[in-house]
Amino acid sequence: FLFILKIYVCSYKTHENLKVTDYHVRSSVVSRYAVTTVESTIWNQLHITKEAAFEVDLSSSAFISNFTMGWIWKRTWVKSKERSGQMNSRLCQENSEKKFRVAVNVPPGTRVSFSLTYEELLSRRLGRYELSLGLRPSQPVQNISLDVSISERTGISFIRALPLRTSRLLTNNAQGTLKEPLLSYPPPSTKVEKNPYCAHVHYTPTIQQQKNISPRGLNADFIIQYDVELKDPMGDIQVDDGYFVHYFAPRGLPVVPKDVIFVIDISGSMIGTKIKQTKAAMTTILSDLREGDYFNLITFSDKVHTWKKGRTVRATRQNVRDKYCNNFFLLTPGTNINAALLSAAQLLNPSSHSSSSTGLAPSSHRVPMIIFLTDGEATIGETEPDVILRNAQNALGLASLFGLAFGDDADFPMLRRLALENRGVARMVYEDDDAAVQLKGFYDEVASPLLSDIQLSYLDDQVYDITRSLFPNYFQGSELVVTGRLKPGVQDLKVTLTANDSKQKVKVENELPLGKAVVNGTEPSLGCAQALDGIPSFVHRLWAYFTIKELLLAKINTSDVFIQRLLVDKATNLSLKYNFVTPVTSLVVIKPDIDEPEPTISSSVVATTTSHPPRLQYFVSLKVDGDPHFVVQLPKLHQNLCFTIDGRADDVLRLLVDPDKGIIVDGHLMLAPSKEGLENRTRTFFDRISITAAKGAIMITLTLDSVQVEVDGKEIEMLPINQRGSVERHGMRITVEEHHSCWIELGVGVQFLILFHHYNHPKYFQMEHLGFYIADGKGLSHLTHGLLGQFQHTLMEVIRVSRDQAGFHHAQTNKNTSLAMGLLKKGDEHFPVTLQDKILKDSSRKRHSITFIPCLHIYRVIKGTEKTLELESFSF
Repeated sequence: FLFILKIYVCSYKTHENLKVTDYHVRSSVVSRYAVTTVESTIWNQLHITKEAAFEVDLSSSAFISNFTMGWIWKRTWVKSKERSGQMNSRLCQENSEKKFRVAVNVPPGTRVSFSLTYEELLSRRLGRYELSLGLRPSQPVQNISLDVSISERTGISFIRALPLRTSRLLTNNAQGTLKEPLLSYPPPSTKVEKNPYCAHVHYTPTIQQQKNISPRGLNADFIIQYDVELKDPMGDIQVDDGYFVHYFAPRGLPVVPKDVIFVIDISGSMIGTKIKQTKAAMTTILSDLREGDYFNLITFSDKVHTWKKGRTVRATRQNVRDKYCNNFFLLTPGTNINAALLSAAQLLNPSSHSSSSTGLAPSSHRVPMIIFLTDGEATIGETEPDVILRNAQNALGLASLFGLAFGDDADFPMLRRLALENRGVARMVYEDDDAAVQLKGFYDEVASPLLSDIQLSYLDDQVYDITRSLFPNYFQGSELVVTGRLKPGVQDLKVTLTANDSKQKVKVENELPLGKAVVNGTEPSLGCAQALDGIPSFVHRLWAYFTIKELLLAKINTSDVFIQRLLVDKATNLSLKYNFVTPVTSLVVIKPDIDEPEPTISSSVVATTTSHPPRLQYFVSLKVDGDPHFVVQLPKLHQNLCFTIDGRADDVLRLLVDPDKGIIVDGHLMLAPSKEGLENRTRTFFDRISITAAKGAIMITLTLDSVQVEVDGKEIEMLPINQRGSVERHGMRITVEEHHSCWIELGVGVQFLILFHHYNHPKYFQMEHLGFYIADGKGLSHLTHGLLGQFQHTLMEVIRVSRDQAGFHHAQTNKNTSLAMGLLKKGDEHFPVTLQDKILKDSSRKRHSITFIPCLHIYRVIKGTEKTLELESFSF
């Protein structure tokens, strides 16, 4: 088996004098499921505060499950996040990776430690696992180590550590192949220990060994390859706590011949290196075809050219050497994706192979495949993605389409949907010196089909909540995985396999014993006990991991908005339950209750994996959003102060005033429809927010359509919200993120965030509106006041008291209520409050995210003026 885990740890972008004192990477792999922890400690031995950044590049399949930062923060938690709808997967990835980053200011003489944990299921490719661990501390480190523990219940057939890979190029892998065994040796100081069921790899380079690789320290990948034993052709089933995982990877099966159509984009954008690399890869790929295979070649730009009209031809040496085949790459403008797909489908139509005039053998036992490569979007002919997808699905039938998006300009989201809807997968091919190797490597994965139309069935009275069990193809060197839940009392699981092999349709039934998910023959000296301890209840977590992945793929594969919403809700609930950071959740870092030395950090931080380029994001402690609901995070407490304003249309609420800085923030209210059954309840939202700065010299007006900037009464910039844009003037910086938000920086320690709330399919009571957040308020003066500003530098606490002590008027609360009572102490003032758990929408991290927080609720409306607070009757 080949299972691949890629773990990359990027260098720390700190000042060169900040010292990395410790750097450790630990990975535990139990039955294909890997949990990896990256730890680092940075010491500021200088006499000034400096920023330290912690960055980890994750493989695209990994889910973060924990993050801690030593002494500064003590815990993290996962919150739900509704995505903005921009599905461009390339934004969050670099060479199939996604980035995690957090930065802090480190005071003189202080050490800060980081620890990030993430999890993923390893995929088997080309008959082996590959575990790639990034070592990039950016400087020689005295205390550096890498530890990998691997345990496999069915046994490990081989394991090897390769030379350090100092380049990300595949041509620098030094990995060898199955045809060309690796002759290189692991790096010095590497120790590999193995018994039949487990292995341990340990790497501790000395300072000199690190400098021998580079004076700047390690910047390389440590690579481990291994495979597992699997003797039962029906696979291995492991069980833990009512959950099961079935690994299916039969060996020794004959390769099924294939009908393969290579569809290559030859538009003008392919000119130069890309077309040369494609031709080089195709030369090698064609020479690797088996004589039992049939093939054809289609190139397309504004027109479609087919090498052999109306048929596929046998992959004889003569056909492969055909000069016309090898010189079929004349570039012309335009990209007609739709016509190219329909031409390929016509070649794979079974009726076209039945004619005796073609001289071809029947294709009923050949696997139909299309390898489709493009570097752009459809520009000629049919260009609407949904129409192209529908046409392809209707025409391709049982053919499997494998999409290759060459470079950043390719329409990868469309290509991914095209592959998912047509029994295949899609990959990015990155423009680099090794692009030809990337192309050949992907083809090798699908070059040898062993089975097609595989169905793994389980008795309904034995299992439920199973993941996908119907697969279009099983390729040599790969593996199929099914997970699910067992009903109580099941001892042996009856599995039925139906599939097509090289000659016929096969059906196999077998009862597999349920093996407990532990390793037989484990010896602690080899580190297998450590691997098991590192992944408690791995089958349980593997089921959740796999289910979330499939829910997110299913969302991509449907255009029905209601179904997409259901899939996202299910994925969100599972992500929250298992503490996974996924595309629908965020990782929030919480400050501890204890006092910390100042200054420690430049702001409170939300560390998230995001589909936007990496940037520092902020945990907002003062916010107003919705109808409008005010939320104030109370210092030293795990509680929030919540209140609302029953305003009227065209009322203007003064949210913040800082007379020292000359900053004023006002919010203009608009009226919204009442909810059914609550007609007497007035609902208002912000439709305009005005920010005055520099003592009136700067005026920023934000609406649902634009951001207008005036200086000294003259408009200097108008930024539409439907595109990215920024303006910098007089120490002020305004950044608009398309359709989403606007960041406003008014000097050091003053940063506001305004969210633009839009709805694709609004309900009758939903109104587009604005939300205002104080992302960083440390730079505001102690004179700051206003509805939100008054809390910026105010210490508050809540004391639980009896009803009589709280001083509630009889009209304000029911004597029989079970709500707890309390007093809010704000300076010398005391206000009665109720202590209640209530959920509110908090959408500071993403538009329309659904994140719930517990709140304290003031039992009266707070009406704000410029300098005072007045308590009136409560309405919520």
